[in-house]
Amino acid sequence: MKIWIDLANAPHVAFFLPIVKEMERRGHTVTFSIRDFNKTVEIARMTGLDGCVIGKHGGKSSFGKMFNLLKRSGALAAFGRRERVDIAVSHNSYTQTIAGRLIGARVVTIMDYEGQPANHIAFRLAQRVIVPSVFPDADLRRFGCPEKRVVKYDGFKEQVYLSDFRPEETFVPKLAHACRLPDDWKLADNILVTVRTPANTAAYHHFNNVLFEKLLERLQERPELTVVLLPRNTDQKDHYGARYPGLHIPSEALPGNDLVYHSDLVVSAGGTMNREAAILGTPVCTIFAGKLPAVDQSLIRMGRLVSIESETDLDSLRFDKKRGGSVLVYPDLYRRFVDWITSW
Repeated sequence: MKIWIDLANAPHVAFFLPIVKEMERRGHTVTFSIRDFNKTVEIARMTGLDGCVIGKHGGKSSFGKMFNLLKRSGALAAFGRRERVDIAVSHNSYTQTIAGRLIGARVVTIMDYEGQPANHIAFRLAQRVIVPSVFPDADLRRFGCPEKRVVKYDGFKEQVYLSDFRPEETFVPKLAHACRLPDDWKLADNILVTVRTPANTAAYHHFNNVLFEKLLERLQERPELTVVLLPRNTDQKDHYGARYPGLHIPSEALPGNDLVYHSDLVVSAGGTMNREAAILGTPVCTIFAGKLPAVDQSLIRMGRLVSIESETDLDSLRFDKKRGGSVLVYPDLYRRFVDWITSW
């Protein structure tokens, strides 16, 4: 079969990489479309998942998002029709879900966050919806997804690509170069803190994250720490770079999993990087301002994730060299995803 994967955001690249390799091993042909957003194109090409670049982010306004939805859905439909695809699959790319149904492909969507409003589109149109077992049934019903379309899996989607993770030997020099660290900088002698900014242009992000700014203010006052700040777009890069010059914004894309693995602490206002750290055994705190996803609440109950909810929580943050943590593995999960995507 010919399978079409839409890479709409940077984390999708790592997620689909082992899935694609297994699909090709089974004899399927895989084609890609890529959204020009959040370094997705750069990261996809870096890992060998190259494809046709279609569309950008719609911006923060509702009008921009709606216009972008229509425009990108049309462009994706033209791409899928030209490629003569059998199955369209994505991690909740609602534009691809629309396009896939328009051209008569079988449509699969994968999602792990019940707070995304666009689930109303993807869950209603997809013929198969794959979610973690902790995804609330009430939200599936709220998004208009019939039970017969749902596949639930134990564990976390990040285990698809992290269960056999091996750190890249050349990562530390890449980090030092991208962050313009001193020539004598050594990872063993420094505490590395990685911070991810809020997804302030996402459809689900409709709240201010005051605590995040307070976190950066405190980190700015700790020059003994090496703080890597990962903005999501140019506006964030310019804003945070000017306001917090003591923090390090990489000049080029870095392998995110290696950065998480080598960090002594990760603090993110998003979701994926937090769960990656939790899976890899790196101390991690979520500073997400909205209601925490069910998957994050599950990791908190497991003791692998800590939630920052007040300035008192910020006061209790500890900055120490990391001790060895255990990886939470699920070695065959990627094969199960291929089964669910290709077996109808």
